[in-house]
Amino acid sequence: MPTENEQGGVMRRRSAEHERVTYVELFFDLVFVFAVTQLSHLLLEHPTPLGVLQTAMLLSAVWWVWIDTSWVTNWLDPQTAPVRMMLFGLMLAGLVLSTSIPTAFEARALPFALAYVGMQLGRSVFVLCAVRPHSPGAYLNFKRITAWAALSAPLWIAGGLADEEARYLFWGAGLALDFAAPATGFWTPWIGGSSTTEWDVEGHHLAERCALFTIIALGESILVTGVTFARMEWSALTITAAGTAFVGSIAMWWIYFNVGAEKGTERIAASDDPGRLARLAYTYVHLLPIAGIIVAAVADELILAHPSGHTDLKTALAVLVGNALFLAGNLIFKRILFARPALSHMIGLGLTALLAPAAAWLSPLALAMAGNAVLILVAAWETWSLHGVTEEEVEI
Repeated sequence: MPTENEQGGVMRRRSAEHERVTYVELFFDLVFVFAVTQLSHLLLEHPTPLGVLQTAMLLSAVWWVWIDTSWVTNWLDPQTAPVRMMLFGLMLAGLVLSTSIPTAFEARALPFALAYVGMQLGRSVFVLCAVRPHSPGAYLNFKRITAWAALSAPLWIAGGLADEEARYLFWGAGLALDFAAPATGFWTPWIGGSSTTEWDVEGHHLAERCALFTIIALGESILVTGVTFARMEWSALTITAAGTAFVGSIAMWWIYFNVGAEKGTERIAASDDPGRLARLAYTYVHLLPIAGIIVAAVADELILAHPSGHTDLKTALAVLVGNALFLAGNLIFKRILFARPALSHMIGLGLTALLAPAAAWLSPLALAMAGNAVLILVAAWETWSLHGVTEEEVEI
């Protein structure tokens, strides 16, 4: 990746100050607000093992497009006209990607695949051309990145053309290649791979980008609650259900932002190898809490629709799995950044597991309240653990 004296053209110019997220990056994120909404609705409409698999694969593709673009804007300056035009082009393709999600495994498989390939390969080729005159190191690395994107592209297109059963195999293989690429340092024949120490990452910027995507997911959860509640007849039961969903979103926000986001930003900014932390904590692990928030949003809508009575399997799984994914993701995220396990999160996961047998006799609303109580306990534990101790002493 480029060093300061190599930068020029569309490259970000590193300085002693943190790089801020630009308005055009926030504008770019609007497409992914829609994508997250589409994903939660897909899971809500298909709460089956096959529907879960489809949602997981499509979420992984959406996340990979977004996080790869965030890496690119960590290196390139979005304030320059060429990079802005690149982002606008990605937004258009992202709109096609997002609108194809509900029937991505049916009628719109090929549009989804073409949009995904167009974003991944097109962006890589753009960066390859943009950095060539200014940074030999970045140019070499993007030759590797472009090669990996070109390798997975035929699998995505073949999946878009294949029948439904074969589509899972092709797209699964494409995702496997895309996810494996950073872990190998984008190893490519003849030119080898790169080391994370070579990746000139502005940690503050990338951490803020991922925090903003978390806000997108939490915002979608609140949107689902608001839209569903607005269409319902208001009663003590429905008002309580809506309030419970809102409290759950607040608890998730508190767990992520009260400790993880700010401390994570400080840790990656001060690291001797920010590329390694950015790859592990933000590129890979961050997908887990995002998935948890999306599943929790589905649980909120199910509970608003049927707050009382027997808790069916899909509602119980949505509540428990959503919270578990969120807590597990934050646990791993903080373990990587702070080099110690978050005890509060482990206790929270254990309590969530204990709620599973209770789901058989709790109402959906009662189960959601119990799940929120676990999240609130974790958030309170983290807050209390920071009082009167140093960063080295804190046990979160």
